[in-house]
Amino acid sequence: MTTLLSPPSSPTAAPCTGRPVAQLNIVRAGVATSIQDLGRTGLAHLGVPRAGPADRRSFTLANRLVGNAENTPALEVTLGGLELTLSVSRYVAVTGAPVPVTLDGARVADPVRVYVPAGSRLTLGRPWVGCRTYVAISGGIEADLVLGSAARDSLTGLGPEAVRSGSTLRLGSARTVPDVPLELAFSRVPCGGRVTARFRWGPRHDLFDAADLRRLADTSWRISAQADRVGARLTGPPLEIGSVDLPSEGTVRGAIQVPPSGEPIVFLSDHPVTGGYPVVGVVTDADTDLVAQSVPGDELRLLPIG
Repeated sequence: MTTLLSPPSSPTAAPCTGRPVAQLNIVRAGVATSIQDLGRTGLAHLGVPRAGPADRRSFTLANRLVGNAENTPALEVTLGGLELTLSVSRYVAVTGAPVPVTLDGARVADPVRVYVPAGSRLTLGRPWVGCRTYVAISGGIEADLVLGSAARDSLTGLGPEAVRSGSTLRLGSARTVPDVPLELAFSRVPCGGRVTARFRWGPRHDLFDAADLRRLADTSWRISAQADRVGARLTGPPLEIGSVDLPSEGTVRGAIQVPPSGEPIVFLSDHPVTGGYPVVGVVTDADTDLVAQSVPGDELRLLPIG
């Protein structure tokens, strides 16, 4: 495969080093923007969530498009509104929930990957569908690691601070950008306000009767307003779980927990342990990305497999 070298950086140099200053300047942070990498692994037994991007496929795609390793820290932008400048010229990838993108006020026709000259202003509008957009910059963001990861965890507060307007972030060295057909670089987001998420039963589905199990799979659930990086609560006819007495257990991203209200919660990246409530099934990793892109009011059907 042929490769395309990034254009030369701005000649501005850091004092004493002779290297170009490489910084990302946040003009406006938008509604909610955080630094993410692929998260903390191997710490679930300590009650530490993995965190990382809510939509993993879109995140890793953005990094690959600008030549970064998949785990390179990048930005997760919820509901758009991000505005940034770079102190050096770099390629930037924008994936996930599609948003209008402008460069110095001019509309970018295909923002999947765009060359941003030093000092130019890149602006993201509000998504047309979905809710989470990913912005990766060639060389990536150099963020301090906490427990081996630069991912911001909204539940525990681990990782870098939430990105704020006026903040400045360090960038790594520019990478070779792959020469790939961009029409093949697409993100999966909910279409028409409807999502079908495949799941597998267990580990506690045996605590539910047959009527509850049918209700879970046959109901057209709705994403409630109680949806964030921790999880998405569903609204619909409650399941009749009754009183349960379980020890708190570790969970995984995509776990479908049923609290006392009977309305299921699909856990996302910053999920906790169970707190004693049963997990009736687990959504596949790929379809958890779709749930994470859903907005309140979207319809969700849960399809059992396997």
